[in-house]
Parts: sequence; structure tokens; C-alpha cells
Amino acid sequence: MLNNAIEILKEITSKGYQAYIVGGFVRDYLLNFESKDIDISTDASPRQIKELFEDAIISNQEYGSVTLYRNSLRYEITTFRIEKNYINHRTPTQIEYIKDLISDLKRRDFTINTLCIDENKNVIDKLNGKEDLNNKIIRCVGDAQEKISEDSLRILRAIRFATILDFKLDDELKKAIINNKESLKLLSYNRKKEELDKIFASSNSNKGVQLLIELGLDKELEINNLNKVNINNPIGIWAILDVCDIYPFTRLEKDQIENIQKVLKYDNKDPYILYKYGLYVNTICATIKSIDTHIINEIYENMPIHSRKEINIEPIDIIRIFDKKPGKYIKDIYTKIEKNILHNRLNNKKCDIIKYIENIKE
Repeated sequence: MLNNAIEILKEITSKGYQAYIVGGFVRDYLLNFESKDIDISTDASPRQIKELFEDAIISNQEYGSVTLYRNSLRYEITTFRIEKNYINHRTPTQIEYIKDLISDLKRRDFTINTLCIDENKNVIDKLNGKEDLNNKIIRCVGDAQEKISEDSLRILRAIRFATILDFKLDDELKKAIINNKESLKLLSYNRKKEELDKIFASSNSNKGVQLLIELGLDKELEINNLNKVNINNPIGIWAILDVCDIYPFTRLEKDQIENIQKVLKYDNKDPYILYKYGLYVNTICATIKSIDTHIINEIYENMPIHSRKEINIEPIDIIRIFDKKPGKYIKDIYTKIEKNILHNRLNNKKCDIIKYIENIKE
């Protein structure tokens, strides 16, 4: 991946422009983490980049951003710039293209995101990002109060990086977050959820949850059940937070959250509950309730059936026995059969099931 990016840098610099890999990829590269996307910064304008790469897509003319795909990898190429006059604690109203790398780096959020790699694979560190990387600290570029006040999303980004990388937040950054936390109310729920999803999905999510509590962000984020979170699973955490009426979720996410909230009231060791709501939901509920998930898995594996398709009776058989038109009674019969098979009161054999149906018919 790095070698492919270096080739792009060389194509740009061969025309007399500056070009560097910058940001998250460099940070992750130095930490031996895998990255999916690569950001490239250059003093070439979007139009000039488009002239160099005919298949490049000018994704945001105003932002000076061009997207390029090579070997199924995505490269975001952005022109050096400075940003001015932020509104709503989020968006700069003025962007000016520049030729100076350091000035471009100074507009960025955290020092660990200012590290660069040039066309010769040299790591360039203009703002002491490597020192903070080695010391495992998230520190703002320049004045923390100014950086956080400019863009409230940086609050959640700081917590995300601290969580995923297991870094500490710089004291000045913590103060700036606390002083500007009300600006989170202006941030869209979509953007808040995107960042919170990444925090909650981290294997170190407990640290992120504790930081949100420590910095008093639960009120502004409208997630007041944070102190009840005791699970390392994003859907499980959202189920505890109970904010489906506030935050945007997909239909699948909503279904899973609602099922978890429902199944929390039931016995997760009950084979029928496991059968009806599935192993995933019950495992999450068991974790929330501090039940050994190995027990849940063992019960599930030993169940005689795991879906209605495995029951050795067809709807047409039930219709024949009752000798009447199809109706809701078929579903009710199946539910009774399921419960009896799962609780080992009925063998999953067609002859036994027919006898059972005939008995309850009477």
C-alpha cells in the first residue's frame, strides 16, 4: 500500500509540485497498524491534479479535495490550505490555497496527525508529532481552546483516538473539551453517531466510555445511561443507552437493539428464548447480565432445533389433521411444537409430532 502511494507522490513531484502522505496513514504506519485509505497533501491545485490523473474525481472543489483510485485503493489528494472563520463550531467559511507544508499542517487537529512521508519514504515531523506518538499523548496542534472551539467534532475525534490507540489526552485538551462541550449540541446526530460507533466498536471501548463520563459529555450527547455500560459491543452499548428515538440507526440496528432490550427481561438460558431471538442477541444480553456466555453457547449448540425449517412437519400436514383452511392456527401450532421440542418434551420425529397435534386437536 505504501509503495503504491509513493508512486503517486513521484508522479506529482515529477511535475514540480510538492506531495506528501500525511495524517492517519503515517500515524498508523509508525504504530504498525493497518490503514485502509491514504491522504496525500500537495501544493498542486485540484485542477492541476486532475490534469495529472485523468481518472481523478474532484470530490469537493471548495475543499480542495480530489479522489483517486489505484489497485482498488482510495487516495484522497488535498491541496495545501489554511482555513478561516469557522461557523457553528464546525465549518470554515474561507479556504485559501497555499504553498507551504508547515502552514497546512498547523491547521490540523492533533500533532499525531501531522506526520508526513515523502517520495523517498522519509518521515517528516515538523510539529513534534513523533514525540507525542511515542509518549502516547493526544495533543492539539497549537492552542487547544482555539482548535476545539473551531470544530466540535474534534472533541469526539480526540476521544476516539485515545480509545483506539489507548493514548492519554493532554491536560490542555481536556480543559478545552470541558470548556467547549456545549458545542456538541450543534453537531449533527449522524456525525456524533459515526464517531461514537467507532469508539463503541473498539476493543478498548471501556476507556472511551469512561472518558465521555469523566469529561461530562453525556448530557450534551443525550446518552445519560453511560454509567450503566458494562459491555464491549457497539449494539449492546446502544441498547443500554436507549436512544433509538434520538440517534439515526439502520433498520437492522434498530431491530437488534429492540430485541436486546426485550430479551434482557427473559431467561437467556431458556432454549426457546435462544431459539426465538438467536445466539447473538442472547450472548449480548448474557454479557450485560454477567452470565457466562460459554454456558449460553453450550445450550445453543445442544438444542435439538435452531430454526423452524428443521422441524419434521409441514404446514400441509397440520392442515390435513385439522381439516380446515390455512389460518393463524398453523403458526400457533408451530410455536407449541417448537417449545415442546426445545424443552425435550417432544421428539423431532414426524410420527411423534403428528400424534402430539392430534392430541391437542381434541
